[in-house]
Amino acid sequence: MSNEHEIKANSPHGTTYEIRIMGHLPTQWTDWFEDFTITPENNGATRLIGSVIDQSALHGLLKKIRNLGIPLLSVNRIEPDNSDNQS
Repeated sequence: MSNEHEIKANSPHGTTYEIRIMGHLPTQWTDWFEDFTITPENNGATRLIGSVIDQSALHGLLKKIRNLGIPLLSVNRIEPDNSDNQS
């Protein structure tokens, strides 16, 4: 029996994450992070937001960050907005 978390993680749209890293990511790296939106923050950090299809893809993305030597500040799963399902 699957729980709700497993069902969402296996959805065809993937799961959306917000990843924060220390420092501002140069624009030359935007292609490396594919469909993620990269936003420099005023506090000197960078916020990446996007979807990954599964946990393996998430770990691959985190490996890219590690290989760049950039300190990871946080990884947060963003719950889908269910307002579209309301009448």
